[in-house]
Amino acid sequence: MSDEKNSSKRHRFSDWAGQDDNAPELVAAATVVLLRDAPGGLETLMMRRSSKLSFVGGMWVFPGGRVDDDDYPADRPDDIYAASLTAAVREAAEEADLAIAIDDLVPYSHWVPPTTINKRFATWFFLAPAPAGSVTVDGGEIKEHAWWRPADTLARHQAGEVEMVPPTFITLMELAEHPTVDHALAAAHSRADDIPHYETHIALDGKVPVSLWHGDAGYDTHDAGAPGPRHRLTLHEGGWRFERT
Repeated sequence: MSDEKNSSKRHRFSDWAGQDDNAPELVAAATVVLLRDAPGGLETLMMRRSSKLSFVGGMWVFPGGRVDDDDYPADRPDDIYAASLTAAVREAAEEADLAIAIDDLVPYSHWVPPTTINKRFATWFFLAPAPAGSVTVDGGEIKEHAWWRPADTLARHQAGEVEMVPPTFITLMELAEHPTVDHALAAAHSRADDIPHYETHIALDGKVPVSLWHGDAGYDTHDAGAPGPRHRLTLHEGGWRFERT
């Protein structure tokens, strides 16, 4: 991919997201996945949102939030990617009291939720090494935090101890394959010209919801039973199941 195409891709999500006049408007957002090395392996900073919040209340998430108007560069007021970088730095400071540099952010993925969701955030996910310093949360919007290995967070989810949303789940699954921060960052850098983009379609397998992504046989038709390749997350109450062929 040429630099020009990659730059264009990073600056606009409206070109990627399927447009539905009846769907709630997409709002730009940014998430930063902070990583650190520990004796047991790579850990990520997880934060539990207050259960009183209307959006993903009670869920365990990475630091992040919507892009504010002040996050846009004065000379590039439509540059969503640049604004998302600034928002990621700001959210790390506001939610975790950690100071990170924009240059430390590595673009990792971009997520667009289904058109059926009331609050729709088109979100850039970035990786970054955790800076020195202690995490502090406000006890309001964020109730608690923990440094966990991705595999341990997934095990807690499987056991019903923590709740999360599919983008968090998929990110943790991928990061569980990396033993160190340097390994995870190198892998993210290696796909800089082909950053994964997930625009979620929802289907039902019986009464069980299924998140479908590009490449799944049922993606365009929203048919969970369509035969063929799989790229999906089946949201069973007894444990989520990811399939990708």
